[in-house]
Amino acid sequence: MARIKPESVDAVKATADMLDVVGARTQLRKVGARYVGRCPFHEERTPSFSVNAVDKLYYCFGCSAGGDLIKFVQETESLDFSGAVEWLGERFRVELEYEEDSPRIEAERHRRDRQQELLSAATAFYERCLWDSGGAQAAREYLTGRGLGDEICHTFRLGFAPGGQTLAQKARERGFAQDELLAAGLVNRRGNDYFSQRIVFPLADARGRVLGFQARKLREDDPVQAKYVNSPESDLFRKGDVLYGLDLARGAIAKQDRAVVVEGNTDVIALRQEGLEPVVASMGTALTDRHLRQLARLTRNLWLCFDGDAAGEAATLRGMELAAEQGFVIKIVTMPAGSDPADLATGFEERLASAQHYLVHRVRLEIDRAADRQEAFVRVREVLSRFEDSPDRQDAVRLAADRLDLPPDTQAGLATRTRAATGSVSSKLLDRADRYERDALAACTAFPSLHPYLRELSPSDFSSEAHRRLRSAILGEDELDDDLKPLFAELDARVAAEGITEASGTSALLRLRERRLQHEIAQATSGELVKELTGTLAHVRQTMSELGFEQAGAPGGG
Repeated sequence: MARIKPESVDAVKATADMLDVVGARTQLRKVGARYVGRCPFHEERTPSFSVNAVDKLYYCFGCSAGGDLIKFVQETESLDFSGAVEWLGERFRVELEYEEDSPRIEAERHRRDRQQELLSAATAFYERCLWDSGGAQAAREYLTGRGLGDEICHTFRLGFAPGGQTLAQKARERGFAQDELLAAGLVNRRGNDYFSQRIVFPLADARGRVLGFQARKLREDDPVQAKYVNSPESDLFRKGDVLYGLDLARGAIAKQDRAVVVEGNTDVIALRQEGLEPVVASMGTALTDRHLRQLARLTRNLWLCFDGDAAGEAATLRGMELAAEQGFVIKIVTMPAGSDPADLATGFEERLASAQHYLVHRVRLEIDRAADRQEAFVRVREVLSRFEDSPDRQDAVRLAADRLDLPPDTQAGLATRTRAATGSVSSKLLDRADRYERDALAACTAFPSLHPYLRELSPSDFSSEAHRRLRSAILGEDELDDDLKPLFAELDARVAAEGITEASGTSALLRLRERRLQHEIAQATSGELVKELTGTLAHVRQTMSELGFEQAGAPGGG
């Protein structure tokens, strides 16, 4: 994909209205020079979300979400950087320019644009057929039988594929060629429509652009026996990338800080019709790394809803394990055998409330799958060994002890391993040192007059890699990389929230220099060097005294 020119990115940043974008997600009110409101990334009663409308930065003191305008759009719209810039460009009418491409790359971009235009037109065609065609009567009756009303079907743009060459003929009349229809997965090699006499579910990316379709059979005499058929894999459509309904659910996922993952498209539609909005479907497959990356932009809390049989399948377990390894908080909603969420959509929140934590569910599953008590103990111990101690882990241990009737000495074998104690600096001292670094950098973001003090400190004077890189960015030695923008936004917000002033910033910078000199004196092997460093330290402390700063308790002293 072509790279957006930096000048266009700058134009988008300059033109886009931060308050307009953020205000669509949460109500803001002005407090001093900033705006505050309830965080759109987690539920809260007391507003802790702060917006700098001038520099276009945001930070939440409750959940630590932060960054610039583009980062906000990435998180709330589930887009990558380029997608967020394009989203802002469309909204604020900024024409984007792209880096010069070869004719081959330009042709590829044109081909993909044509495919998306074709898929969008096919979606509209299928949708018209569902509601206007006499041949779609069975499809409409099926949807009614599942309890799905017309309004929710229109929301998800459901359609009906009549088959034959009906779609192909309409597309050719609009100027699309046969090879374009084939590349988009809309016809087969013989030129007939790929889907025939089936209900069609458009499959979209996080921006709502249709990438392909899933079609459900209606007739027992359908020559294709599979109940569901997907568009063939293509440059645009890869099943492992798509979470059904994410384009409609992403706002609710971010706001409610949870995602409910079900297996089928109909489950998503039925639950949303009942008012449960943060729902997506994996379309019958295990969660993939690409699925999880999309969800991680919005939440770390997952409710997985599978029927009684599917929860035991190896592929499904791999998806659960992958999510657990990536730090998601997972709860499992096990459905009664033979039913799915669409059948039990009314009052589904109650099922979510009674969900089991993943670890408890996993321990129960390992016990049920084991051939005997000894194998069950080994299986459970292996699973539990990968998790730190927590209330959920303790619940899982209690379940195992109860189900396996373990005596106390055997239960000890399931306990978490205690890390060996090592000599370390006190946590309070570390917290204080980190606070000086944070306050110093925060003050330097607000008061350029402090930059000479910051320049006297080397990167090694900062304990974390992020602080070292931010120092270089503030001084203009390096670019402010995207992964540093949340930290920059946090420091910007703390200047106002904590009343960091030029004077307190000077104090923090001097204390950091004092800490470095103390360390250098302790490491020096030459008497002459010790004398020189001691003299410099005395000068720094004299400066602190003249400015009215206390010298006692500097970090790293000894």
